[in-house]
Amino acid sequence: MLINATKESSGAQADNSRPRIAETEQDGVLHCELSGAWTTRTVALVDAEMRKIERKTRGRAMVLDLSKVEKLDTAGAWLIDRLMTSLAQNGVEASVRGQSEVASVLLEAVSDASHREQDVTPPRLPNIVIRLLELLGRAVYAGRDDFLASMGILGATIRGGQMKLGRGHSVNPAAIFNQIDRMGVGAIPVVVLMSAIVGAIVAQQGALQLRYFGADIFVVDLVGILVLRELGVLMTAIMIAGRSGSAITAEIGSMKMREEVDALTVIGLNPVGVLVFPRLVALVIALPCLTVAANFAALGGAIVVSWFYSDIAPAAFIDRLRSAIDVSTIAVGLIKAPFMAMVIGVLAAVEGLQVGGSAESLGRHVTASVVKSIFVVVILDGMFAIFFAAIDF
Repeated sequence: MLINATKESSGAQADNSRPRIAETEQDGVLHCELSGAWTTRTVALVDAEMRKIERKTRGRAMVLDLSKVEKLDTAGAWLIDRLMTSLAQNGVEASVRGQSEVASVLLEAVSDASHREQDVTPPRLPNIVIRLLELLGRAVYAGRDDFLASMGILGATIRGGQMKLGRGHSVNPAAIFNQIDRMGVGAIPVVVLMSAIVGAIVAQQGALQLRYFGADIFVVDLVGILVLRELGVLMTAIMIAGRSGSAITAEIGSMKMREEVDALTVIGLNPVGVLVFPRLVALVIALPCLTVAANFAALGGAIVVSWFYSDIAPAAFIDRLRSAIDVSTIAVGLIKAPFMAMVIGVLAAVEGLQVGGSAESLGRHVTASVVKSIFVVVILDGMFAIFFAAIDF
């Protein structure tokens, strides 16, 4: 009996807290008396009934009495505000009375928030010309920021290792040789393979076109000059930008995310000297060596294709190559390599030091590092080509 009495008591209490709406009509005015608890847990019970009231009061005034409302939270206040807003939009004269001071503050806050959301209009986009000019301006400013950051890192690197901030220089040979092994020796297989394939393709296409003129032997001149002056160093730099440049950005960016770069500064070490200097020196040493390997691989691929495709024996190929090129042809490609290595290393370091605290930022800056490095390397190669042509070198 005690259990049943407890259940009946709790059921009666729950029924008393249920939100209710009592409707009466006096002199053509609809009076709605709200009672019970109008909270997040209970307002769903009267949502449909509130919508019916919206449809009932077409052309009639209405008074909403809140004197018997026991509890009111944001959900209940929003339901009441929705009703009043709908009535106002339909031209119905409606008023609220009997609310407590706390309920008045809550209703006013909900009403203000609702009106602000309705008043917010999407900004009008300017025409396409203005947007294009805006994108161009932002790109120019971003390029300026990248250039200044690159010059800062390059200057700090050229100045020396500076392992300790303001307290002398220190170069760590072990770190430099470790980076040479990772960026140089580790890249030999992919560089050699790609260069051999490119050299073979250039020789095959060149021989195919020169065959119409009976000048198959000139494919040696074509491959020799093109590979040694342009393609060898350019293909190597692009592969290093994608392989080592992205790795530098990812490594420094991960350390930036974990605040290890800040920790180096706190303990008195120079992050540029510790992180950037060994990698940049390793790239400047490794890229010319990889360029030499790429040149040999491309010429080897061209020799094989010329032998089987144009019946040019390896001895004849090498003999013709000696007369087609000179020291300046080889020097042009090797002179470009250190500059391209510095561009790749500096841009990778700049992007790595700009990484924020999220994985999305890391991925974005790694992508930007590779794209910017390849773009600048190609532009730099074109500028060198114009310069060497102007001085007849």
